[in-house]
Amino acid sequence: MPKKSRGEVKRRNGAAEETVPPKRAVEEVECPLRFHSPAELFASLIAPLSPEQFFVEHWEQKPVHLRRDEPGLSRYYRSLFSLSDLPDLCAHDLEYYRDVNVVRCINGKKKVLNKAGKVKYPALNKLIMQNKATVQFHQPQRFKDELWRLQEQLESFFGALVGSNVYMTPGDSQGLPAHYDDVEVFILQLEGQKHWRLYTPTVPLASDYSLVPEDQLGSPTHDILLQEGDLLYFPRGTIHQANTLPGHHSTHLTLSTYQNMSWSDLLLDVLPGFLSESSRTDTRLRQGMPHRILLGACDNADLRRQMAAHLRHLADKLEAGTGEMCSASLKRDFIMNRLPPHCPEEQLNPACRTQYCMLLQDESPEMAVFVLHSLRNQRSRHMMSEGPQGSEGPEDEEGLHFPLSHLGALQQLQRGEQLPVTDLLLPGPEEQLSLVVALWSESLLKAL
Repeated sequence: MPKKSRGEVKRRNGAAEETVPPKRAVEEVECPLRFHSPAELFASLIAPLSPEQFFVEHWEQKPVHLRRDEPGLSRYYRSLFSLSDLPDLCAHDLEYYRDVNVVRCINGKKKVLNKAGKVKYPALNKLIMQNKATVQFHQPQRFKDELWRLQEQLESFFGALVGSNVYMTPGDSQGLPAHYDDVEVFILQLEGQKHWRLYTPTVPLASDYSLVPEDQLGSPTHDILLQEGDLLYFPRGTIHQANTLPGHHSTHLTLSTYQNMSWSDLLLDVLPGFLSESSRTDTRLRQGMPHRILLGACDNADLRRQMAAHLRHLADKLEAGTGEMCSASLKRDFIMNRLPPHCPEEQLNPACRTQYCMLLQDESPEMAVFVLHSLRNQRSRHMMSEGPQGSEGPEDEEGLHFPLSHLGALQQLQRGEQLPVTDLLLPGPEEQLSLVVALWSESLLKAL
């Protein structure tokens, strides 16, 4: 543990009492991560492991602990979030429960120590020091620019939302009991050290969060001491708990992703629309179901046989590409809730910031192309469960929409091509100009 500087120890009744270290002077920290592209960022985040090895051997399969002894990386990790940032952050009208949870695990049970209302630093610091409580800071990318930059790039890499929490724990304490999560987890040890124990999942690739009683844990599969600069990854469903050792505090960042991103989620999203569209052109799907089926009078074996035949027919149609397969909500939810771009507007690449999808309009049977983008999303609401970020009401959630005839031109632009307006795949100059003006007004196109 680093040697204490002045202000890090005070005395009460003659006894030494640990307190929050003073705010460090702001200094430029060289970034060891490569932000040239989302893929390069992820590769540098998990180095020396290669992305190929990571996804073949570890992703959704087993944990990996990357030990680092790199002073530059440790300094960068500390710059992402520090215990000494708390006084300044408490000036942002933080609220308990919404922004901060104060917890401690006692005898295998979680005890919530939150106060009512706004978070005041003196009271928060008292909870840390006197109650040995852990502070869980929700979604710090709302306040810390470098985390915004990091997570926005990771969202582009995964094509999924990336949330974060920071956990600050004093020495000889534990914040949360053993549990598992429904997200892929990347732990970055920012300050101090923390002792982690991982256990065999009872629900591999779990789709929900759950506590696990101590008597059901068994022996740990991994017993790890994370040091500053280390990274730990484990798949969703991995049972875990972590504690600090006497005399060693810890600040760690949890990056989480791939919540509700399973094949099951995709099929539930895509199949209803695919089935509805297929039934428009397939008489067999419009034929009536067997009599009295809702009364339970139909032979179950025969019913299963007929349903299996319909599903095989749909699967063949899907594989042959003879039907439209459109995301109904997953794509919209991602685009409307992801972080806005971190880079200046003039550097935006529309292909990276915009997603296109086809959805049936409610008012007619015609298909339309909706252009959804994240440029107007609010960083302050990222991952805060307050509805779509880029809208003030339901009518604003759909973004721009165009006739299906515009799909080819939109796909040209989505590929990031630089081309004359007259080369857009549209019937005439009026349609070409109208499309370009609509996208340019939303800062999705740049005139050259």
